[in-house]
Amino acid sequence: MDIKVLGRKELEKVLEMSAVIDGVKSVYKQKSCGNTIAWPLVEHHFHEKSAVSDIRSGGVFGDINLHGLKMLNSFPLNVKEGLPTFTGILMLFDSTNGIPLGVMDASYITCMRTGAAGAIGVQTLARPDSEVLFMLGAGKQSIFQIAATLICMPKIRKVYIADALNLENAKKFALACYEKLRDDFGVDRPDVEFTSVTDMATAIGESDVVITITPSRSPVIKKEWVKPGTHLSCIGADMIGKEEIDPELFRCARVYADDVNQCSNVGEMEIPIKTGFFRKEDVVGEIGEVLTGVVEGRKNSEDITIFDATGLAILDLVTAKKSIQLAEEKGLGTIVEI
Repeated sequence: MDIKVLGRKELEKVLEMSAVIDGVKSVYKQKSCGNTIAWPLVEHHFHEKSAVSDIRSGGVFGDINLHGLKMLNSFPLNVKEGLPTFTGILMLFDSTNGIPLGVMDASYITCMRTGAAGAIGVQTLARPDSEVLFMLGAGKQSIFQIAATLICMPKIRKVYIADALNLENAKKFALACYEKLRDDFGVDRPDVEFTSVTDMATAIGESDVVITITPSRSPVIKKEWVKPGTHLSCIGADMIGKEEIDPELFRCARVYADDVNQCSNVGEMEIPIKTGFFRKEDVVGEIGEVLTGVVEGRKNSEDITIFDATGLAILDLVTAKKSIQLAEEKGLGTIVEI
């Protein structure tokens, strides 16, 4: 049988963030209707390499009907050898007949759908008049979060960027933001100011939206920095022991998840639950339930809201299917027989 193989460069040519956002929303809605499954997360740590590999798999059914998996590898020490630090492969199957549909680079798919997920949390739970975004983290994923958020929240006029470990990295990132957004995502926003910051307390106090995307294992953002009405999309905590925000925030916030069970085990809420700051039962609902109107989102302008997103393989699947469709339209990709 013939299947499509897509590399990163081809994916960069065919995928558009707006289409990825629409696809991710459709999967969240299917999940709220009980039409998805997330199979157990598998992970292995290569301690001598400060590296980790994980396998995420599942299926989304209803009118989508896809299942599959991806294996991702994060080897940060590769930078010393001039090798990629983040790699992976995704395999996609048709759930009506089990036929494989495609094999492709998983890292770019992951970056795109993760950016979309964080932004959907913002669009769904933040105040509609939000104008200031605080981005904790200046790594490769951060630009995807900013791009998707600017698409979903056109009133954003200022973006603060902080890297708790490397100020110079945040400065370089902020200076490159406008050009990268325009060239890589088609997001042309000369009206937005991008600023690196070291005084996180002051910047967060001015911000309406906070997105966190770091590998931190201890809180970076303190409760007293966060003003009433702020929304936080917590994206970086996706494995046991990761934590980016003060667990005290969970006592006073309306908390939502992409998947309650997964978040309670490996998400931002994992440690607050284990240490007694929060209970799994206090999660208001999943983001798909808010999108479909099953549960209520923000109640008023003073609510602090938290979206805990650990990442779901089913988001990758719909993004991969869209990639295949667009690649076929543009005559890109390689057909192989297996």
